[in-house]
Amino acid sequence: MEFAEVVRRRRMTRAYTSAPVDPAVLERALDHATRAPSAGFSQGWAFVVLDTPESVRGFWAAQTDAALPGGTPDRWLAGMMSAPVVVVPCSRRDAYLDRYAEPDKRRAGLHEHDESRWAMPYWHLDTAMASLLLLQSVTDAGLGGCFFGLVPGRVDAVKELLGLVDTADEAAPHPIGAITIGHPAPRTTGAQGSASRRRRTPWREVAHRGRWGAGWGEA
Repeated sequence: MEFAEVVRRRRMTRAYTSAPVDPAVLERALDHATRAPSAGFSQGWAFVVLDTPESVRGFWAAQTDAALPGGTPDRWLAGMMSAPVVVVPCSRRDAYLDRYAEPDKRRAGLHEHDESRWAMPYWHLDTAMASLLLLQSVTDAGLGGCFFGLVPGRVDAVKELLGLVDTADEAAPHPIGAITIGHPAPRTTGAQGSASRRRRTPWREVAHRGRWGAGWGEA
C-alpha cells in the first residue's frame, strides 16, 4: 500500500472480528514503532503486548468494573473488548535523564537528572510518535487499531497488572495509553467516533506561514 493511502485509510477502529492477528504482522509493527525519532536517540519507550484471551481480559478488568463478569459494557467498551490484541505503549523517563547526563549531551544543560529542566516531557512525545507508526503499520497490513487513554483512577491498577512497578533502583515505565489491534468488524458494529460527527479541519485552516495568525495564503 502506498504511504499516502495508509495515511488516508488509518482511522480508529472500535470493533473487531474474532479472527486472530498474525504474529508476524504484530512483530513487524513493533519493529516499525522503534523507528520513531527520539530526543538524543534515547529510545525511551517500551511496549507491553497482550495477545492471549486471558491477558486481554485482565487488562479490561483493570480498566473498568463493567468488564468484570456480570458487568454491562456499553457499545464502545463491548466493541473494544473484542480486539484480540492490546498493546500498552510506555514511556521511560529515566532513559532520557540518563542519556542527557552523558558527556556528549551535557551541553544541553539537562544533566542534573531533573525532569523540571525539560521544556516538555519528550519521553511521552516520542512514545506517542512510536505509537502512531505502530498504528500506520497495522493499517498497512489491512488491520485496524485504536489508540485510547487509560481510565483516570485506574492507571495504578493497570500498572500493577502489567508489572510496571517502581523499584529502589529504577522508575517503572509509564503507560501513555493503550492500542487495540485486530481485524475490523463492520462499521455498524462498534460505537461511532467523533470523526463521524465532526468536520475534519482542512490543513489550510491550521497552517500559518511565518507566525501564528498569518494563515497560509498564497506562496
